[in-house]
Amino acid sequence: MSRIGKLPVTVPDGVKVTVEKSSFVVQGPKGTLTQVYEPQVKFEMEEGIIRVTRLNDSKRARAMHGLYRQLLQNMITGVSQGFSIALAINGVGYRAEAAGKSVRFNLGYSNPIEFVVPEDVDVAVEGPNKVVVSGIDKQKVGKIASEIRGLRPPEPYKGKGVKYETETIRRKVGKSGVK
Repeated sequence: MSRIGKLPVTVPDGVKVTVEKSSFVVQGPKGTLTQVYEPQVKFEMEEGIIRVTRLNDSKRARAMHGLYRQLLQNMITGVSQGFSIALAINGVGYRAEAAGKSVRFNLGYSNPIEFVVPEDVDVAVEGPNKVVVSGIDKQKVGKIASEIRGLRPPEPYKGKGVKYETETIRRKVGKSGVK
């Protein structure tokens, strides 16, 4: 049995989960999310608890069991609390500034980079060296944060670039100058 899949999902107050034939919809105070699922799993709803079970023991059904349970848990957390990822910008002259529906990054290139933010994700610039990506969909928040980090990944010698706030950069020693 899947260790993740066998755990029950608790539905908090104010969140409504609707299971349809091939998808489930989660509605909450922050918004609505929809996920299509494969017919190898079944959702059993009780009062405030949802259990995900698989219909057979095939390899595909075992893989989908834990996946859809965790997707459901992430959707419930997203519509009730939301997700956020903080990014730190290190380097002389490296900074970010909000410009309407986009964010302008100065990351040591000859021209600034204009990053257009999708509508369902919020990007807040908290000071010139901190950017916070937030939203209700964990996958989209992670993808946007990864794209922003990819504009200038941190380098190991001086640590310059864009990194996750919780990330530690393994630093390398530079040239010693001794032969």
